[in-house]
Amino acid sequence: MSGNALKMLAVISMVIDHAAVALIENHILLSGQSQYAVLWQNADKVMRFIGRMAFPIFCYLIVEGFLHTRDVKKYGTRLLIFSLISEIPFDLAAFNTWFYPWYQNVYITLLLGLVAIGGIQKYGQEGSWWKQAAVFAGCCLSALLLKCDYGVFGVFFIVLLYLLYDNPWQQTIFGSLCLLWEPGAILAFVPIRMYNGTRGNKRWKWFFYVFYPAHLLVLTLIRAAM
Repeated sequence: MSGNALKMLAVISMVIDHAAVALIENHILLSGQSQYAVLWQNADKVMRFIGRMAFPIFCYLIVEGFLHTRDVKKYGTRLLIFSLISEIPFDLAAFNTWFYPWYQNVYITLLLGLVAIGGIQKYGQEGSWWKQAAVFAGCCLSALLLKCDYGVFGVFFIVLLYLLYDNPWQQTIFGSLCLLWEPGAILAFVPIRMYNGTRGNKRWKWFFYVFYPAHLLVLTLIRAAM
């Protein structure tokens, strides 16, 4: 699979997951109509199980992007910009309000993970383990304070994938062990191990950035129409 194919799979998984949150959990099951409640609860469980694959794939792609980008600062800036653009759509879809300061979107998690592995690489070259630890701790603390999606675990998971990048089987085994609390997420390592190292067509680059806030807005509009 190319990088674009891997991203597309993650996008499809993410849409299924967010549709369950925005349409089933935040509308159908809250509507007070219990005739088909059990059916919708089961549908929600299946969709969330499928949707769990998205986050590990995005974490892996952050590591890939970091290792192959020409400019890490520009890469981080794009993540920051789209984290800000996505916050209101995320709050609308996930929490039925345009402003929800107690939980932030996954772009922020991915950005903090990028900063963490950037610091680990930089200070590792200098042989300064305490600076590596300080950067990692700072990113984890930021994730905790900002209450971003997947929080401290998200930062830790990205760092784990980075440190084990040169040993795919160790990456798969230890990554899977970290995801035992979300069994559906472990399935992400199947397509990850099918990745062939190629990027794919560059024309898709901005599509994947824009799609995140766009699909959240679409789900919010669908819920409003329902």
